[in-house]
Amino acid sequence: MSEVRVHNFSISLDGFATGEGLSLDAPFGHAGERLHEWYIGTRFFHAQDGLPGGTVGVDNAFAEQHEQNFGVEIMGAGKFGPPNWQDDPDWKGWWGPNPPFHSPVFVLTHRPRPSIEMEGGTTYHFVDATPHEVLEQARAAANGADVRLGGGPTVVRDFLAAGLVDYLHVAQVPIVLGRGVRLWDGLEALEQTYAIETIASPSGVTHLTFAKKS
Repeated sequence: MSEVRVHNFSISLDGFATGEGLSLDAPFGHAGERLHEWYIGTRFFHAQDGLPGGTVGVDNAFAEQHEQNFGVEIMGAGKFGPPNWQDDPDWKGWWGPNPPFHSPVFVLTHRPRPSIEMEGGTTYHFVDATPHEVLEQARAAANGADVRLGGGPTVVRDFLAAGLVDYLHVAQVPIVLGRGVRLWDGLEALEQTYAIETIASPSGVTHLTFAKKS
């Protein structure tokens, strides 16, 4: 069976995966881009934008795993757009006419709308479903490939709580946000069901991997 994987999921030292005050002009609220500077600076990210250069080493090695053997993505409403994007019938995500997914994307929302076919093979499907229900749909669309769980923190937390995540990569960034949406709330004793490894990067980021125990 295909696996459910999370990659390059950044959190602060105090566990926040996004800041407070999300808006069209501030997708991550008061956190800005500070959670993702390590990722934006990698050679992998530069190449995605057709740019030269970028860092190599530990950060880039983890960044590259974002594209490996995925056939579908699941994301929450908060990743797809700013608060209340459902009120805008023309909103089609942050990523323009040719999004980077190139696969089916299932967007969890309590206000579904018809699917939207974009350029480059991305089709957005809007569903109001439990983690188990949307995963069943996603696996059917993935044609045997793995399912990428893209976030945000509430969605990742819900899938972890339901025992549906096979592999989780968290990049702990050396900043303190103080407020926002935390990842770990309610996930006590996660170490009992996952084998955890940590790798420190010269950038100051600590990469944590959680592999589900058999």
